Amino acid sequence: MKKAKYPIITLLAVFFITSFAGNSYPWHDETHIAIAKSTGYKKWYNATGADMAKLKAGRKERYNHYVNNSRTTTVTPEIVLQQAEKYNEPTDIMGHLYGAIIASVRDYLKAKHQGKYGEYHLAFSAHYVGDLSHPLHNTLHNSFNRKYHKTIDGIINDEVLDNINRIKIYPIRIESEKDLANEIAGIANLSIKKGYQIQDEKRLLSKDEAYEQISHSASLFKAILGYVGKVDK
Repeated sequence: MKKAKYPIITLLAVFFITSFAGNSYPWHDETHIAIAKSTGYKKWYNATGADMAKLKAGRKERYNHYVNNSRTTTVTPEIVLQQAEKYNEPTDIMGHLYGAIIASVRDYLKAKHQGKYGEYHLAFSAHYVGDLSHPLHNTLHNSFNRKYHKTIDGIINDEVLDNINRIKIYPIRIESEKDLANEIAGIANLSIKKGYQIQDEKRLLSKDEAYEQISHSASLFKAILGYVGKVDK
C-alpha cells in the first residue's frame, strides 16, 4: 500500500496544475491591438508584448494574465490592490491579473518620475486591461474553459481591426489608484458573470458579446491614459 502513495500524490499534483495553472491563451493579437488602437494610444502596436514575454518568462509572466475565480466570487477594490503585491510572482497559480494592471501602471509612473522610458510598462498594462474583459480569464480553468477558451480568443480576431467602430468607449474618470482599483473590480465582476453565463448555457461568446466585453477594456485603458497623463482627461 505504501508504494501507491507517491503515484497518487503525483496524479493529484498533475490535476491541480492542469486545473488551476491558468488560461494559456488571451484574446488573439489583433483583438488586443484593436482595443489599444481604439483608445488613441500611439504605441498600440506594443499591446501584444505581454504575450510575447510569456515565451521567455514563462510562469513569471503567465500568472499576470488571469484569475481563477469561482462563480460566487465578488471582486473588490481591496482584492485588486492586494493582488498588486503578487505581480510577476511565479508561484501564484491562481493568477493575479487585477493586481498586474495596478502594478504595471505603478511601474510606468515610477519610470516616468525617474525620467526613464516607461512605455513598455504601459504596453503591458494595455494587454492586461484587454485580458480583463475576457470572460474565461476570470473564471475557473475547468473543462468548459479548456474546451472553448482558444475558440473564444479568436471569435472576432479576423475582423476586429476592420470594425474598430464597434468598440464603444464610454467615459471613465480615474483620479487615484483607488479609483482604478474600483473600475478594475467592476469589469472583473461583469466578466465573471459573463463567463459563467456562457458556461451554464454551454455556448461560445457571441460576436456582439465580444465587442461589448472589449469595449469595457478600451474604456478603462482610455481612462488609464488620462490618469497617467498620456491624453487629455
